[in-house]
Amino acid sequence: MKIQEILAEATVIPVLELDRLEDAAPLAAALAAGGLRVIELTLRTEAALAAVAVMKSAAPSLVVGMGSVRNADDIVRSIGAGAEFLVSPGASASLIESLSSSSTPALPGVATVSEAMTARELGILAMKFFPAEAAGGAAWLKAIAGPLPDIVFCPTGGITPETAPRYLSLSNVACVGGSWIAPRAMIRAGDWRGVETNARSAASLRVR
Repeated sequence: MKIQEILAEATVIPVLELDRLEDAAPLAAALAAGGLRVIELTLRTEAALAAVAVMKSAAPSLVVGMGSVRNADDIVRSIGAGAEFLVSPGASASLIESLSSSSTPALPGVATVSEAMTARELGILAMKFFPAEAAGGAAWLKAIAGPLPDIVFCPTGGITPETAPRYLSLSNVACVGGSWIAPRAMIRAGDWRGVETNARSAASLRVR
């Protein structure tokens, strides 16, 4: 799948920090039961890489990506673990080159117009807008839709259930990323019913 096709399957992509591998299967099952299709693990914990295969086995309908990818080694390790797409917080030229060489769908992060234009010149048409709320929010995305009409974004960072519809109403937003669906504390507590409820609510947020 191309990254645009993956984003089209999502409304909200849950951004997940998983500390314990034993939580991977029930977490995946809860997210899938809530109607979500695309999820992003973050490469910030020791369990993240091993969790990819466990989550895909527990919920085969999920498209599992790896976030917080920052260099070529992260790319190799994530792909080796089975990640189906890659997400980075930023978009240096060397990282974009490595992402492009991997042939794995990728969503590099940008926070300014210049960064978005640079990524576009390197062939990137889908980008993560991060940190969304701190970098200008929905107003920023609305303002650049005219000058940069061929770029689609997945804003992530500080977005809540209350602000998500504001982003999803924009023509250049494919979906949003959010940590509220399965925050770290909820995962640690094993509150899978709560995760499923949050996932179901997020899956219903599509406003366009």
